[in-house]
Amino acid sequence: MDPRLGTALLVLVGIPAIIVGYIYGTELVLRLVPDRRRSLVRPWLWLLPALLFLFVFLVWPTVLTIARSFQGQLAGTFVGLDNYVWFFTSSDALISLRNSLMWVVLLTLFTVGLGLVIAVLVDRVRYESVAKSVIFVPLAISMTAAAVIWRFMFDYQSPGHAQTGTLNGILGVFGLGPVSFLQVDTLGLNTVFLILVMTWMWTGFAMVILSAALKGISAELLEAARVDGATEWQVFRRIVFPLLLPTVAVVSTTVVITALKAFDIVWVMTGGNFDTDVVASQMIKESFNFNQFGRGSALAVILLIAIIPVMVVNINRFRAQEAIR
Repeated sequence: MDPRLGTALLVLVGIPAIIVGYIYGTELVLRLVPDRRRSLVRPWLWLLPALLFLFVFLVWPTVLTIARSFQGQLAGTFVGLDNYVWFFTSSDALISLRNSLMWVVLLTLFTVGLGLVIAVLVDRVRYESVAKSVIFVPLAISMTAAAVIWRFMFDYQSPGHAQTGTLNGILGVFGLGPVSFLQVDTLGLNTVFLILVMTWMWTGFAMVILSAALKGISAELLEAARVDGATEWQVFRRIVFPLLLPTVAVVSTTVVITALKAFDIVWVMTGGNFDTDVVASQMIKESFNFNQFGRGSALAVILLIAIIPVMVVNINRFRAQEAIR
């Protein structure tokens, strides 16, 4: 039988049959449970498949990765903290750490800052929905596709050759350039250009969330401030921005997590060359290019540790908001 046909039958017949069978089996099990305990047991029976998937595909791999980070190139060879010592003493690893920190700081500042400015500016524009749609469209593009687009935008040819890159073509019109945007690491500027690509994508996300929060601010409150003689800047600084701070914090934590996970754009546009590696791309190189799975696992653990505090802050903020409601 054609494997594709077997896969189709599994999806169309097998999975629904498993679901129906589990529902039927759950009800049979509940009949064996005393009536007073059914309300307690039923939720756990429905959560069991999800918990199993979570354990098999998330918890257990995390445990194995942590264990592997204490092993050498060969599995089962215990090396203690050597992989972590390597991370903080290797020039390549430290460069990837520097770049990841640049991603976290600059992507958050650029994305949230531009999103806030655009949300405020388009709030009174006649064609607000059209403007927002245009700015939001890049988020619908995959990171790989965005990286390919901007790789052509940044393309560089040596002086004397026709410039195929859009930006260098524009510079050539004014008698400037060409500029090797991605090939030369001058104070990490090539990493900044990579961050601008992600900024182009995620500014629309920040704008939409902040714009929704802006719409929730009482118009009467703003009008009262203007009647009292407050300038537009004073209204924004004293009223609008403080009221938007909780939303700004939520958007910022989301962008920080996105920055820590940055990989696609770096891998497609530079392959991590020219000192543009981040922790995620360095992890892939150590694991699959150099077969140093212990080091790659250590990088994965470091990335996990970096993300956990941000997630905890975000969860606590959500709980505080829910408590207020």
